[in-house]
This record gives sequence, C-alpha cells and structure tokens, in this order.
Amino acid sequence: MDKKKLTFYYGIILIVVGIAVFIRVPQVIPQIETIEFFKNKIGIVKFCAYFIGFLLVLAGGIRVVKNHKKS
Repeated sequence: MDKKKLTFYYGIILIVVGIAVFIRVPQVIPQIETIEFFKNKIGIVKFCAYFIGFLLVLAGGIRVVKNHKKS
C-alpha cells in the first residue's frame, strides 16, 4: 500500500474515532460525576472530551481533503 492510500485511510480512521468520542461522552459523564474530585469540575471535563473529539474529526478531515486535492 502506498503512502497516499495510507494517509487517506488514516484520515478516515481519525474521523470515525472522533465521532465515536462524541457518541461515547454522554454515556461516560454520569460515571465520571460519581468521582468526588470531578464532581465540581464536570463542565471542564465535558469541554475537554468534546474538544478532543472535535480535534480528531478536524485532523481526519484535513488529511482526507489534502489527500483528495493531490489526486
């Protein structure tokens, strides 16, 4: 497999993982709220989790678009 295809598939994987983070965060937040340390900081925890998901989708999208423009 050449580097161009590998970069394209890596971008697709990043997008899928980012979407999975968006789907999984609402399921995990109630479990995190049970931890005493995070009880008052749940807003920042949600922000960080969604921000990581956004960055994954953005990075994957950039890789896919750059790869598509080269062809």
